Amino acid sequence: MAAPRKESIKELILKATRSLLKTHAPSVISLADIASEAGISKGTLYYHYKTKGEIFFDLANRYLTEQWSDFINWTENKEKDTSLRRLVRYVLERNVASPEIRMHIFAEAEFGDEALRQKLIHRYEDFEALISSKIAERTNIPADFLTWLILLVSDGIILQSAIGNTRFDSEAFIEQGVEMLLKFQNCFDVAAPSSK
Repeated sequence: MAAPRKESIKELILKATRSLLKTHAPSVISLADIASEAGISKGTLYYHYKTKGEIFFDLANRYLTEQWSDFINWTENKEKDTSLRRLVRYVLERNVASPEIRMHIFAEAEFGDEALRQKLIHRYEDFEALISSKIAERTNIPADFLTWLILLVSDGIILQSAIGNTRFDSEAFIEQGVEMLLKFQNCFDVAAPSSK
């Protein structure tokens, strides 16, 4: 019988980590716990991942890569309404769709995993550039500012979800935010002649 491929082992590790994160805080999960859950030796786990931060980032990176691809496909689909209103809603809804793993990554990055922190910053820069370019195609509002506003609002929504704030209605907030943005866009587009 052939040995499992490297990708198969990584899939086992990621699946085991996702399973553990459903019932345990990341701070109490050890690499040994992950290896046990995956049914592999600690040595095999260490061969693929040196830290929990690497595993958490890999989990999030897969989600973010899919999100990136979906966003490009969506914005380039001529049959879809990809107006600024829909674009902002799309980004916000997708960004807040899986808050758990992102909170774990933020925590690991904040509390000392410098390599993870740098990877996270790089991912934010990539997403900011992509979203900003798509916003610039749709409005005269300064795209960099609006993009960072969207990303920071997304993180705030994730935080409110993570702490279980029942007084905060993310869906209503997104709807109100999009409506306010459209009012701002109308004012801005009237005041600033189009350079397109």
